[in-house]
Amino acid sequence: MSLRTDVAPDTLDVSLVEEGIYVEYRDGRRVFYNGVPEKVYGTLRTRPGKDVQVLVTNADDTEGVMTYVNERKTEADILESSGVGRVMLEDGESEELFPGVEATLDGHAVEVEADPANAGGRVFVFEEDELGELMYELFAEE
Repeated sequence: MSLRTDVAPDTLDVSLVEEGIYVEYRDGRRVFYNGVPEKVYGTLRTRPGKDVQVLVTNADDTEGVMTYVNERKTEADILESSGVGRVMLEDGESEELFPGVEATLDGHAVEVEADPANAGGRVFVFEEDELGELMYELFAEE
């Protein structure tokens, strides 16, 4: 399978705790995003070249869907078995990841804009590389 194909996300179990966010993949693996997300109102612009994941939870924060944006390392069949989606964007291209959540590729940076009320839950963005990770929660502009 190609490394550069879009993959539809599946519903994953999510647990929000004081220390961070747990996400359980369909293949049984569980990941922990440590820390309290920084609040962002309006559009989030990630740093160029970072791995970007977008998680949208349901209204009671027990389930969610996660999509990687321009992730090129993982085989499509591995993503499918985990339940994580992927969208590949060209420079200047935008795509609605979920209702109320749009990602745009601007050079090597990803911009994410969200309306959580329209998304049906909370919207989190994880930005990471081998040096560390940042976590954000998106809100509509005030």
